[in-house]
Amino acid sequence: MKAIINAALVMADHFIENGTLIMENDRIVDFGRKLSVPEGAEVIDAEGAYVGPGLIDIHTHGNGECYFFDDPMACSQKLLLHGVTSVLPALYFNMNKEQYIEAIHTIDAAVANGACPNFAGYYMEGPYLNPDFGCDRNSNPWRGPIDPANYMKLIESVKDTAKVFCLSPEREGTLDFVKDVKKLIPDIVFAVAHSEATPEQIEEIIPYGLRLGTHHTNATGTLESFPECRGACVDETVNMHDDIYAELICDSMGIHVHPYNLRLISKIKGKDRIILISDAFVFDGPPIPGCEEAFDICFDYDGEIAGSKMTLDIACHNMMVHTGCSVCDVFRYASLNPARLLGFTELGQIKKGNIANLIFVDHWFHIKKTILKGEVYHG
Repeated sequence: MKAIINAALVMADHFIENGTLIMENDRIVDFGRKLSVPEGAEVIDAEGAYVGPGLIDIHTHGNGECYFFDDPMACSQKLLLHGVTSVLPALYFNMNKEQYIEAIHTIDAAVANGACPNFAGYYMEGPYLNPDFGCDRNSNPWRGPIDPANYMKLIESVKDTAKVFCLSPEREGTLDFVKDVKKLIPDIVFAVAHSEATPEQIEEIIPYGLRLGTHHTNATGTLESFPECRGACVDETVNMHDDIYAELICDSMGIHVHPYNLRLISKIKGKDRIILISDAFVFDGPPIPGCEEAFDICFDYDGEIAGSKMTLDIACHNMMVHTGCSVCDVFRYASLNPARLLGFTELGQIKKGNIANLIFVDHWFHIKKTILKGEVYHG
């Protein structure tokens, strides 16, 4: 049994000052202000740090230095040191079917060997996205027709592990693809991504489980309607629907999402429908003009933004800076909300019986300690 003392416990919508939290094995068994430490318990002094639920990064391709499929252990270890106790490795549409399946086998093997203890499933960023949007788009091998002969083996390879499938509703054949995914993965979350779909095209997929907007306001399509008239597209549809969560990449300069837009989206979506992601990628192309000082984002070789070099704790810090939100808020955006989206009922908040995935942070969200399933993680 272990006891965390002298902690500012971060709840969903408030703090417990000078709190104590008791863990036994991998579970939270009790917490509160005036709580006695059980005799014989190992004591961990938080020294006044904020203690909240471990971060859940639902969308990251790697650790900023390598992809998950290149070195699953290195990615897992770095993310754990940065407080990410649950992660969905994202697999991008620039891989063909064989490369997708090989990447899945590599990560699955690492998980089976215990090398990725924070693995929580896959985020399938493809295969059938709009080829006109997103980084490295010239390497997209999925431009042809949406064909079950091409995609069924891929779906089958992740039928027990995929949590999110991204799609572009405007592509012909998308609805049949959605139905086939849904048959094999009934609880799958669909996300609109790399798309110029109309609201009507997106809304057709909502009954099948479209509940997420991938990197909201990035790689989305035209707003043209009539001359000098603003139309409606992906971002407007995500904003409109209360049940759709909005992913946000929050870099230091506000390039992926302008700080004003971060504040606007926060006002529209509210605290319950924002999910912070890192979307860490591995590209070393030259920065586009005006972004020379953007140290925490990547660029491809065609002059496009290509995800970030961040871990999720850094995105949390940036969100606080750009919007003035609290430590409590970013724990919601980076833990509670993704847990609710994915149905991870034992994660995302300090609660009796929940898995003891916890992190210690200071007032600017710098990670002090990570606890994974009741054990302090040392790397």
